[in-house]
Amino acid sequence: MRSKPTQLVLSAAAFGVAGIVFTHSYTSAVAADQTAFVATPEQRLTTRQVAALLDRGHYSNRRFDEAMGQKVLDMYFNRLDPNHTLFLQSDIDELTEKYGSTFANRLKKGDLSASQEIFKRYTQRSNEYYNFAKQFLTKDINLYRNDSVVLDREDAPRFKTAAEQKTYWERQLTLQVINLTLGQEEDKARDELYRQHPELTKGNDLILGEDRSPQEILLNRLQRQQEQLERITSDEIMESVLNSATLTYDPHSNYYAPVQSVEMQVQSNLQLEGIGVSIRPYRKNPDYTQIVTLVDGGPAAKSGKVQPNDLILAVAKDGEVLQDVVGWSTREVVALIRGKRGTDVTVKVKQPNSPDAAARTIVLTRDVIEQEDAGVSQRVITVTPDGSSQPKRIGVLEIPSFYLNYRARRSGQNYRSVSIDTQNALTELNKQNIDGLVVDLRNNPGGSLDEVAKMLGLFIKEGPLVQIRDNRGNVQVYQDEDGGKQLYSGDLVVIVNKASASASEIFAAAVQDYGRGLVVGSTTTGKGTAQVQLDSLALGSATLTQRKFYRITGGSTQNKGVVPDIELVNIYQGAEFSERDQKNAMAWDTIKTSPYKPEGRFTSNTLATLNQQSKIRQTINPQFVYLDTLNKIRDMEDDKKSVTLNIAERRAHQKQVELRTLDAENARRTALGKKPYASWTEHQAAVEALFEERSRMKTDERPKLPESEAFVIEAAKIMLDANKLKQP
Repeated sequence: MRSKPTQLVLSAAAFGVAGIVFTHSYTSAVAADQTAFVATPEQRLTTRQVAALLDRGHYSNRRFDEAMGQKVLDMYFNRLDPNHTLFLQSDIDELTEKYGSTFANRLKKGDLSASQEIFKRYTQRSNEYYNFAKQFLTKDINLYRNDSVVLDREDAPRFKTAAEQKTYWERQLTLQVINLTLGQEEDKARDELYRQHPELTKGNDLILGEDRSPQEILLNRLQRQQEQLERITSDEIMESVLNSATLTYDPHSNYYAPVQSVEMQVQSNLQLEGIGVSIRPYRKNPDYTQIVTLVDGGPAAKSGKVQPNDLILAVAKDGEVLQDVVGWSTREVVALIRGKRGTDVTVKVKQPNSPDAAARTIVLTRDVIEQEDAGVSQRVITVTPDGSSQPKRIGVLEIPSFYLNYRARRSGQNYRSVSIDTQNALTELNKQNIDGLVVDLRNNPGGSLDEVAKMLGLFIKEGPLVQIRDNRGNVQVYQDEDGGKQLYSGDLVVIVNKASASASEIFAAAVQDYGRGLVVGSTTTGKGTAQVQLDSLALGSATLTQRKFYRITGGSTQNKGVVPDIELVNIYQGAEFSERDQKNAMAWDTIKTSPYKPEGRFTSNTLATLNQQSKIRQTINPQFVYLDTLNKIRDMEDDKKSVTLNIAERRAHQKQVELRTLDAENARRTALGKKPYASWTEHQAAVEALFEERSRMKTDERPKLPESEAFVIEAAKIMLDANKLKQP
């Protein structure tokens, strides 16, 4: 069996499905398959294909043998029950004894019976939890206990007895009730503030008016989750076990069931086939899915019948009977409403606070929608260097990902790509006589290797850009061979953070190694592997790690990431999502340097001076002081530590966190000449109103958040400082 590689992807992780814009879908197995556990021929073939790919094609050259099968089984248990609260140790022992030695061989034969039986046990244990929770939540609950609970049990042993397990469930549910009770206290205080001062809502409907008890809310939430479990399809069960297999090899080899596969293409191509709406759970009642915005020119907007804020009650695809979707997750709603271009979908919607009798049933024809807001954006800001009265014009390029519409390129159509969009943006910025350029790669997850190479060619004269090594030790060097052409040759600074990954790291590393510009921010993700996307599987698609990339100096970015020349406040301090935090991450190593000629050089003394100057500015900049304080406040919450189950103690702790956060916000406002908030409730009201206001704007129309813009301004000042230090 051979799967045709269609593209080389350098993305940070699997893309989520939660609704952005409805897109093309595939028909998946009906929910009844989840209880029947009868794999289809296509599912069995897909399983054999993925097992063969791992056995023969992964970069690590590790065979998919009995020992690896045991590791996959362990991963499967942990992915189903990551917090070790559902499976008993006896379940693990029994199922491992039964299937551990044969698990890999079964998958290689396309036999899903073992994984299906394990999923059935998972469903049984989950339902035991839901049933226990329902009984527990219908009784009076003591919120003034003397014990505690640890929420993060990922590294904890599984429970040996059901009694031990239920004791934990009781404590965990008690804490949820405590947290909901405290949350309701805040919500009611905020509702009262809105009633007294409606101007704080900025015209948004922000009054929750929640009259359910915390126990009722939690019961409703758990009922939704239990119903979602019952609707899990056999495709999703297959996805779970095959992803367990791929992730046992490394964190970036993934299997995508059909719905997930489409979402990955959407994220890479920036082109959708759908009705053109963005959705989210309704804030007043998550049982409902709310339409937040309409995409200009999309079918929903053109119809004139769909409105922002509409709640989706039911969906019918391709002429089928309307299906009630109240209580469904956004992922399920998205999967149901997607379909091919030119096909019809029927949605039943109503405005909030209106009776169901006022609902509107609308038939929409799906069409292609371009995600214009998702690509490269450009602007010019004015920054005055320290010790100068002469403002400088600084260009800013914001690059959300290294995207490429592969399908359109293959078919010979006009297509979008990050290098084309960047070339156009740089041409416009050059016309504006900018004094320097900031390239913002914060939160950029990566994308196409070809695109990052083309991007670098716009900034670097010529020479090697990145080295790629395959599992046989062969090294390929991507070169810029345009005879020294540079579309932009001026001063340059690149901003990165912990969420900058893969292709972003290649770009930043090359700029740093050539001395072409400065890299500022915080150490990047450390994702230094390349995946082949395989889209010829019987069902869905997969990414398989087959190469590793290296800087032109010979060192990998894998695990270590790119360390910035100048450190800025790390807004992700303590967050565990970098490569260094992942299970089965591949190791850092080195290969030979590829000969290259640096275009510039920043000496250690220069970098030390720039760091010192920036650190001084950060300690007095209200935005950086605020962000640094938030890091310290976040350290007060740690799911790995015991949490008291006494509501009075939790309330006191929460008040302390709120007070410190309010003090940080008011210190920032005072430093900026703004009026401090009188209370935590007023502060939260302002944050909520701002969020609602921004959520209804297009991405490129939203004003820059000051705490985010501070990084751009500081990066520009560092670049201007460096320019002064270079001058004789």
